[in-house]
Amino acid sequence: MDSYARNGFGLCLTQLKEGEVPIGICGLVKREGLEDVDIGYAFLPQFWSKGYATEAASAIMDYGQNVLGLSRIVAITAPDNEGSIRVLEKLGLRFEKRITLPEHEGESMLFTPAPADSIATL
Repeated sequence: MDSYARNGFGLCLTQLKEGEVPIGICGLVKREGLEDVDIGYAFLPQFWSKGYATEAASAIMDYGQNVLGLSRIVAITAPDNEGSIRVLEKLGLRFEKRITLPEHEGESMLFTPAPADSIATL
């Protein structure tokens, strides 16, 4: 709730359309130590590898760009989180560099939007 009050955005509950079963969270985050707004998500393990993260994150990125007017949305993930890396690449984000954020242990991988000239080749 603090993020919504401070930034006008935050994490949202993600649920299945049928039965409104909660399956995780997805939204926009403004982290200390990161210049840009980033997309964040977490899903219950039984809902991994079913396309839900890609679907939810795509909708949130669209909302951030077209409703909130954000010109750049990035993402971070742990270097060993292969599932999240695949989701971020499906969203059109590309690995830029490893970073260390104040609130995280160890290094994170920073993913940023692909250059406009490389999008046509995807």
